[in-house]
Amino acid sequence: MRLTEFRGLMSAHFGPARASTVAADHVFSALGGRTADEALDAGEEPKTVWFAVCDDFDVPVALRHGLPD
Repeated sequence: MRLTEFRGLMSAHFGPARASTVAADHVFSALGGRTADEALDAGEEPKTVWFAVCDDFDVPVALRHGLPD
């Protein structure tokens, strides 16, 4: 997964305004107590970060594995 797809999935689930807030402010235990942005900046794979988001926010199965065509 590329970073652009991660950002697209975040926007699809949370909406454009809230997606950036969640990525910057929500601390994920699965990411070592980091936010999504911190984990990505540290080199974590976007797919790993996305699955942490999915687990914490009950993202629907339809979005877990990518944006719909």
